[in-house]
Amino acid sequence: MFLLHNFLTPTVGTLFAACALALPVLAAAQDYPTRPVRWVLGFAPGGSPDAVARVITPQLTAQLGQSVVLDNRPGANGILAADIVAKSNPDGYTLLITSAAFAINPSIARKLPFDAVKSFEPITNLASSEALLLTVAPTVAATTVQELVQQAKRPGAKFAYGSSGVGNVTHLAAALFAARTGIDLTHVPYKGGGPVTVALISGEIQIAIANPGTLIGAVKAGRIRALAYNAPTRSPLLPNVPTMIEAGVKGMEMDSSWYGVFAPAKTPAAIVSKLHAEIRKALGVAAVRDGLAAIGMEPVGNTPAAFREFVVTSIKRSAELVKLAGLQAE
Repeated sequence: MFLLHNFLTPTVGTLFAACALALPVLAAAQDYPTRPVRWVLGFAPGGSPDAVARVITPQLTAQLGQSVVLDNRPGANGILAADIVAKSNPDGYTLLITSAAFAINPSIARKLPFDAVKSFEPITNLASSEALLLTVAPTVAATTVQELVQQAKRPGAKFAYGSSGVGNVTHLAAALFAARTGIDLTHVPYKGGGPVTVALISGEIQIAIANPGTLIGAVKAGRIRALAYNAPTRSPLLPNVPTMIEAGVKGMEMDSSWYGVFAPAKTPAAIVSKLHAEIRKALGVAAVRDGLAAIGMEPVGNTPAAFREFVVTSIKRSAELVKLAGLQAE
């Protein structure tokens, strides 16, 4: 032992110690998962985040050999769900699936119970949509964006728009639309895209700007009307609907909606890496890609490092748009 002690330099000794500590973590990552994995979702069933999750989780269940269970915890624009995950054990068994609202919340919430960057380990961006769809209730007579603007500017007109929560991308987009067109709209927040669609169909609200995946079924069924698509080109899902620019509204450019997966901070890198690899593999399966395409989504599957950089940039960009739209912290 004396000879061994003298043979090992402090640097080598430290390396041996680090390897010894890492072995249990690596072993755990190789066995992971040994029980069901919970994906905490901050929005109600029926919206785009929920739809994206339900497309991919059956395939992940098959790959992992353990159930991937969705736990819908709607409220506070996804903040409640994010807080649950931020405070969970960093063992890979409690994950967050959230939307672009995650990047908007730091600018719209007076105080978050977590740090949007430091409290999480980004795993990957599951999917994104190119743009948002402007729709109106059947009780609204407008068939074009310009008609909608004219009606909203009439004396005594009362138009309300629904969103998936305060600070959600659907909230930000509608507020920006109101600012760009000079109309006065009342915001009505809900707990997800599903309730927004129901409210729009019933006439409880008059306007909604949301992801095509949330609204496409109701549009094609003739229960609501689509007036514009917020992208440089028209949506292949609704080729007869003009873009915002074609409809006469400029300055509505926004980052695409995205749906990412996060683990609590300090989750072992080996587990994060395995989760990313399995998710990326699932996104390559034809049935998953077709399922995402059907709701207007494109698979992404970027690396944890690339996703972290993307999130940081999205937070900064969202802060600029919140200010431009004139939204106040709530």
